[in-house]
Amino acid sequence: MKKHLLSTLALAAILTAGTATSALAQTKSKSDSDKTKVKEDGATVKTKVADDGKVKVKGKSDDGAKLKATTKPREGADMKNMKMSSASASNGVMVGGAMMTPDKDIVDNAVNSTEHTTLVGAVKAAGLVETLKGAGPFTVFAPTNAAFSKLPAGTAEALMMPENKQKLTTILTYHVVPGRLLASDLKDGQTLTTVEGETLMVHRSGDTVMLHDAKGGMANVTIPNVVSKNGVTHVIDTVLMPTK
Repeated sequence: MKKHLLSTLALAAILTAGTATSALAQTKSKSDSDKTKVKEDGATVKTKVADDGKVKVKGKSDDGAKLKATTKPREGADMKNMKMSSASASNGVMVGGAMMTPDKDIVDNAVNSTEHTTLVGAVKAAGLVETLKGAGPFTVFAPTNAAFSKLPAGTAEALMMPENKQKLTTILTYHVVPGRLLASDLKDGQTLTTVEGETLMVHRSGDTVMLHDAKGGMANVTIPNVVSKNGVTHVIDTVLMPTK
């Protein structure tokens, strides 16, 4: 994968920064006294070495994947002991043990989260996969597995049955709002009209965002701003319920 290639090239660039005689620099790069540009297999990595020994690396592949890293030698440390101080894959967010990245759509990000297997199963059962993979943009409030477990015993399982597909669709579309709303766009007292047609009320206290549903229930946003290429997801701790 291109991201793995970027990581490999970035590491190689760090380890070889300032060493003009490395095989990589000789065959794949062009450089001056403190900069190196490496191209390989559709990926480009640029390095810059500062006077204090700090190395900055930027990588980008043809498919849009990005990587940034900065290293700074500790006093008296050998090159082999240099430590990554920061690195990111397209400014992704970790959810359910997986990196959610802006180059994937909402569904392709969600299926990698171990905390959203119930939600993903529900989306498939309701036939909403292609909709949520569409251009959008959408804002999705995504209940975790633990959120579904708060429902009365057997409720989640019953909703997955074919005869309850319409009810399941109603509940799931109540968690989707048209447009791309980041946490900073959600204001205290704001009313959101969902794809299902009913509204959610936003309550905010500082950086804490809560949503009140049509039946008086409340969900907390636990992980905000999971950006995908067709919208944004906010992880919530309770399933929201419409009146229908």
